[in-house]
Amino acid sequence: MNTPQWLVQGMRLLKGKVASTAPAPMSSVDKRSTRERVDASLKKRDEALSRSLRKILTQLQTIIDPKVSETEGGRRAMAFAHWYELSLPEVRMDVWLLMSEHFGPDAQAVFEAKEEFAMAYGTNDEGAAEIRLRRLLISPRTRLFQRFAAFDGGMRFLLNLRAELLPALKTNKRLMALDAELESLFATWFDVAFLELRKLSWDSPASLIEKLIQYEAVHYIKSWADLKNRLDSDRRCYGFFHPNLPNEPLIFVEVALLTEMADSITPLLDENAAPENLQKSTTAIFYSISNTQMGLKGVGFGDSLIKRVVQVLRDEFPKLKVFATLSPIPGLRGWMAKNAQALLDRLPEQERAALMKSLSQKEYNPQEIFKAIDSLDTWQDNENVKRFLLQSAAVYLGQTLVDHHPADAVARFHLGNGARIERLNWFADPSTKGAKQSWGIMVNYLYDLKKLDKNRTTLTQGKIAVSSAVEDLFLPPVKED
Repeated sequence: MNTPQWLVQGMRLLKGKVASTAPAPMSSVDKRSTRERVDASLKKRDEALSRSLRKILTQLQTIIDPKVSETEGGRRAMAFAHWYELSLPEVRMDVWLLMSEHFGPDAQAVFEAKEEFAMAYGTNDEGAAEIRLRRLLISPRTRLFQRFAAFDGGMRFLLNLRAELLPALKTNKRLMALDAELESLFATWFDVAFLELRKLSWDSPASLIEKLIQYEAVHYIKSWADLKNRLDSDRRCYGFFHPNLPNEPLIFVEVALLTEMADSITPLLDENAAPENLQKSTTAIFYSISNTQMGLKGVGFGDSLIKRVVQVLRDEFPKLKVFATLSPIPGLRGWMAKNAQALLDRLPEQERAALMKSLSQKEYNPQEIFKAIDSLDTWQDNENVKRFLLQSAAVYLGQTLVDHHPADAVARFHLGNGARIERLNWFADPSTKGAKQSWGIMVNYLYDLKKLDKNRTTLTQGKIAVSSAVEDLFLPPVKED
């Protein structure tokens, strides 16, 4: 197939330039829908861009032309993808809008089929009416993405496209249909039934090990020695892989095998620490779980990863009885800044007085008290501050729901999987990141395999599963006058 002239011209325009990945702000012309811009009169000033839109739209339509074969459609998709990767941000925005606005289901046909299905409900024609409705709901956009996914590198192209698209959703709601279609397709294409669990070790290919350094999102890997420590004999690392991305983990988890539940990240990251005796290990600590693909946001397979890893570990080490995490609390400090007064109002009067005295605060001013805590350089040495922060963390994790879900992102993940908040650990992460997020407080989520379903059910009823030790840290409710 000859390279389209418009694609050649676009590549020449960009010769010697690197295209930015950030979408440009929409101009006054861009605020119109692509339908309006494509239909605009070419005789008017500033409407030359509609020619470009028509060409892009035509190229997208030829990819799903029913008269061409899957192979030819895939070749056309690949040529378009190559052009797209060299295009400017404002052109990419146009591509997204065209995909979103011109490749949806036929609204009138869907409406008529829906009416037909409603009329046929409960009759012998119900099945046929449902099939027709289902077929009409499969949009041309779906077929377009299937053609892109078919060529070598096509899945990577679609993942990158969605990753770049996501930030633009905040300011352009017309892209929502495009995003929803991609998320739905990814949920099918990346179903756990199609994923392979692999163990990663120091003997894995260097290119694969480098991915761990690149994507580690919880505890920064500062050197090869640091990475080697995380892949030592008393550690395990597992990742989910997809056949179309064979050398890149979609998500990976780092595990430490210990004799007791970890209460600090420091010894786990200590490169000079001696390896644990695996014959005595009874506890598996999941201390880092990292998603690697922003384009898969909303496609959840982390819970399946943990379950699969637990089974693999039990098969290798039958003595393992405890499966828990040592997790950060990324939202704690920001949440406390907004809820300082409510927390301090719940603090028993005697404890509040002791806290104020330790901070040299003579008057009860919640914002000033929190500001004093926030500015402390050595907060970890103040017992009154310690207790108040632990109490606040318990309230945040164990009692705070937002839209019926735990407020903290990490808590949502583990509690949604059926884990229980087992223990809060003071100054467990002394790093700058740990202090900024939660004053170094970390939490153990316990995966009690016999109670996962019960804990999930409890969560749907608005109650978070916590241990008695965490429950004891809850602040009393404010007394009503």
